[in-house]
Amino acid sequence: MKILAISDEVVPQIYSAGIKTRFADVDLVLSCGDLPAYYLEYIVTMLNIPLYYVMGNHAEEITITSDGERIGPGGCVDIDGKVAECRGLLFAGLEGSMRYRSGPHQYTQAEMSRKALRLSVRLLRKRLAKGRWLDILVTHAAPLGIHDGSDLCHTGFRAFPKLMERFRPQYLIHGHRHVYNRLQPTMTQYHDTMVINAHPYRVLEIEAPTNHREEIHSEPEGELGCAR
Repeated sequence: MKILAISDEVVPQIYSAGIKTRFADVDLVLSCGDLPAYYLEYIVTMLNIPLYYVMGNHAEEITITSDGERIGPGGCVDIDGKVAECRGLLFAGLEGSMRYRSGPHQYTQAEMSRKALRLSVRLLRKRLAKGRWLDILVTHAAPLGIHDGSDLCHTGFRAFPKLMERFRPQYLIHGHRHVYNRLQPTMTQYHDTMVINAHPYRVLEIEAPTNHREEIHSEPEGELGCAR
């Protein structure tokens, strides 16, 4: 199974007519935040596959209409604080960055720890139902001490390593840290989890479980089925 992971930057390789040829074999798109709604909608329209996202700290995914209504990208699913199952994979999401100024989608370490605790309850419920662990954790910010920065805005969250230790996802995919230096690490193994910086995009191959049941309808609160 192929996954297109994207974050933080609109790139011509994706935002062009060639997307259908270049990414024809991709099964699922995961967005790690700070990407405009029109970009996500373009990808969904052109590839006609599920796209799940978390919000970045700049919240570019939200469109505000002339009436002041806040609208997310059409055809895409926000997985912040939720557990989703699609194409046989279990994945979950946590939005935002460290709080460095006033504004939405920013959290203190304590606030993110509480969000992670609520997500943990849903993951434990899914673990009991499915008998297996989380496959992918999608975040905007990096984990504390892995791919994060020294400034407050880009400091990672301490809750993320704890989630990896407890739920052992195959991957934690994040954005937020722009990569312009080839010496900057973008893939780091942490226990059972490969931590990957998706900026600006990356194609991953992951083996989906062979014995799975797609859950599309009647999902409990905080759990999502396959969007398409």
